[in-house]
Amino acid sequence: MSDLNLFLANRMRRMRRDEFSRRLMRETRLTTDDLIFPMFIVEGSGQRQEIPSMPDIVRFSIDELLKEAAELVELGIPAIALFPSPAQDTKTLTGEEAWNPDGLVQRAVRALKSEFPQLGIITDVALDPYTTHGQDGIIDESGYVLNDETVEALVKQALSQAEAGADVVAPSDMMDGRIGAIREALEDHGFIYTRIMAYSAKYASSYYGPFRDAVGSSGNLGSGNKYTYQMDVSNSDEALHEVSLDLAEGADMVMVKPGMPYLDIVRRVKDEFGAPTMVYQVSGEYAMHMAAARNGWLDEDAVAMESLVCIKRAGADAILTYFAKKAARLLQST
Repeated sequence: MSDLNLFLANRMRRMRRDEFSRRLMRETRLTTDDLIFPMFIVEGSGQRQEIPSMPDIVRFSIDELLKEAAELVELGIPAIALFPSPAQDTKTLTGEEAWNPDGLVQRAVRALKSEFPQLGIITDVALDPYTTHGQDGIIDESGYVLNDETVEALVKQALSQAEAGADVVAPSDMMDGRIGAIREALEDHGFIYTRIMAYSAKYASSYYGPFRDAVGSSGNLGSGNKYTYQMDVSNSDEALHEVSLDLAEGADMVMVKPGMPYLDIVRRVKDEFGAPTMVYQVSGEYAMHMAAARNGWLDEDAVAMESLVCIKRAGADAILTYFAKKAARLLQST
């Protein structure tokens, strides 16, 4: 066949013509099994506090959290990730409230596991919601985050969450050596089935603003930054080094955060290690999509689903996303 007629044998659009053939050759499929819903919690009762920078996302008191969890279980969402917005008067320089056995997260975990034992509960291991300075760890006089002292605190926090019944502890702090320390402590205390989801390639991104509003750390952090412990946004090889260390130290899952601007990192991590790879579609990504949709510039449902499929296509095994509930409903309706 001549080059002129080559396309006649390879008309790529033939398989795109009809819905049935598009479905038959579809390479990437998003299901509710891929979704983790990040949820914010506050003290009190009857609380559903709106977060202005994150439309449709609220902070729940524990009683309202249980009502929402019932709907998530009905939708088939396998897991949620809890993030606290503690009262300001519980915050200290060293964040001791993080490992209070009767703290907000610990009580929420116990309530959820009592009502919905089948729902996976992921808890955040980091000090930023609990510190007066908004950093993820313990600081010295100059404001520098101290690594080893912070790791000791994180171990206490992770153990308190495991004791409360958390299925997965998720260190998001980016301290060196914290995965190994937490794994050893969990094993020593008999929590041999508690999984660790390591925020391994967490970048010092500008996309986290709305999240910090949600957990109440933005005011405490002020003009500060997290460049000395979160990854430089320019780096790629470093992410592989971080992931390799966390896996060697005992992580069951690794995470890349943020999502869509870092899909090259997701692909590299999945190709290199083949380990369970999670992606966090962060608050800034969600806020941008929602702002454009609310202005009529984008179709909200369409871009939500497209963004999740693209993250999945890049190599994600599961996605932490504020679109989880919406996506589950849309998937049920198809």
